[in-house]
Amino acid sequence: MGKTALIAGATGLVGGHLLDLLLEDKSYSTIKVLSRRTLGGDDGKLKEIIIEDFDEMESYASELKADDYFCCLGTTMKKAGSKEAFKKVDFQYPATLAAIARENNANSFHLISAMGADSSSMIFYNKVKGEAEKAIQSMKLEKAYIYRPSFIAGERAEKRTAEKAALWVADKFDFIFSGPLKKYAAVHAKTIANAMLETAKKSEEKFKIIPSDELEKIGK
Repeated sequence: MGKTALIAGATGLVGGHLLDLLLEDKSYSTIKVLSRRTLGGDDGKLKEIIIEDFDEMESYASELKADDYFCCLGTTMKKAGSKEAFKKVDFQYPATLAAIARENNANSFHLISAMGADSSSMIFYNKVKGEAEKAIQSMKLEKAYIYRPSFIAGERAEKRTAEKAALWVADKFDFIFSGPLKKYAAVHAKTIANAMLETAKKSEEKFKIIPSDELEKIGK
């Protein structure tokens, strides 16, 4: 019997690609999706777990049992509306899910963070991302992997004007991002998803932070 994977954030850019990959991968017989709303569709491997309020996540711990956990949650300050709401999505929910993974004796936990994540940063976004990383590392999970992409390329449902402009520059001036600057190049969402799946299936390291340029190598 194959393994069980759980994705939080399957409606997002990376999470959507990861869901497609997992549904096709024969190593996994069950894919659990943690979501506030149904994704629709019908696949024998897919099991949706609808939680309208993620603050209640711990109440569903037994339903969320899986071998490999993939946390693709993330928002923006504009969409969140406040620092408190942003921190809930990018820190509290990933930390809670990691605690549930530990409680369920998971084989691995995977978190999408960001380049520049630093718990001591003066930049709020980077600070929260760093605090989330620190929380995951402190939990002493069986195996934990943190992915730090630069800009994430791909078609988003919502508009992110500043990010779109940065990606346009990255695409037009791609030749600049070589050598020492390669780590700043944009990474496609599907490449990140591929890297997460490959790491879950093959890596034996207990804890690792995977930078943007390494994501390209693993996920190509």
